[in-house]
Amino acid sequence: MRILIAPDKFKGSLGASEVANRIAAGLRAVLPNAELEIVPIADGGEGTAEAICRGRGGKWLTCPAHDALGRVLDARYGWLAKSRLAVLEMSAAAGLQQLAPNERNPLLTSTFGVGELLRAAAARGAKEIIIGLGGSATNDGGSGMARALGFRFFGKDGAELEGSAARLLDLDRIESPAELFLPRITAACDVRNPLLGPSGAARVFAAQKGATPPQIEILERALTRLAEVAGQTFARDYRAIPGAGAAGGLGFGLLTFCGAQVRPGFEVVAEALDLRGRIERADIVITGEGRLDGQTLEGKAPAGMAQLARALRKPVFAIAGQATDDHAARQLFDRVVTLDDRSPDYRDAAFLLERRARELAQSEGVFGAIS
Repeated sequence: MRILIAPDKFKGSLGASEVANRIAAGLRAVLPNAELEIVPIADGGEGTAEAICRGRGGKWLTCPAHDALGRVLDARYGWLAKSRLAVLEMSAAAGLQQLAPNERNPLLTSTFGVGELLRAAAARGAKEIIIGLGGSATNDGGSGMARALGFRFFGKDGAELEGSAARLLDLDRIESPAELFLPRITAACDVRNPLLGPSGAARVFAAQKGATPPQIEILERALTRLAEVAGQTFARDYRAIPGAGAAGGLGFGLLTFCGAQVRPGFEVVAEALDLRGRIERADIVITGEGRLDGQTLEGKAPAGMAQLARALRKPVFAIAGQATDDHAARQLFDRVVTLDDRSPDYRDAAFLLERRARELAQSEGVFGAIS
């Protein structure tokens, strides 16, 4: 029996690799002769570079970059030498997790370090770059990234604008670098928000990055001005593209300044890891995430795995930290198993994952017909 174990992370508790390994340990206790393939996955959020780099046998490289507040750090990215593919996450340079709670302020934070990462990957000779857009501390529309790549932003008084997103309110002109050599860039994201409006980067996501309601309105106006001037400068307008609002508008910045393609993260990961081929070779598929609910259907990794498995007529099971009674989400899977609805913090998540996987394998009629 071949079992493909391909879960996403349990956010705030366990990474996707540990989730997969704990599920595997539980299965081995009951099915010692089963052939287990462990492939941690992601959907464009945090863990995307880890999933692709691990699944493709890449290595990690580091380069100096600036964090969201301009402090120097060693940021890492994945490198697949044979295909010359660089895989990185914007959060490696501009992530919310790098800031203390009292440092979070998207009026001040910048994606400059993301541009430094892109430059490093391009200088190494990357033919393609995949960048995950999860975990952002920023809301600058990718303007900081663009500055690191050589773009210059000027105000109405002719002075060059540097630093914070709030400076974009004064934006009058954008000047492109004389030379810019970038490979093909694919931005992987798990949201479909546009840049502006009630579903946009500022009004949906800025509060969780530390912005107050008045600051959110400033950010909305700043991003609007960025979109207006960029549209006039480059004769293209990406503000309404799904995913343009991802990572505080970094999706928009990558589209505008780098000619990138923004794609649903699970699709990018599925292609990079050949998940369809792995499912075809499996008898059973097990996936999971921290919380299974209505949002699971909106491009999340477990839903993508379930849809692929269904198309290939393979049984698919989900192990989740919690699961709501959302009928459509549950209908995707042959069975949904939760850790412990009484323990929302999942301090015993690793232990419970093994137990639930073991119980699933022991369930009458679940794996028996296949084995």
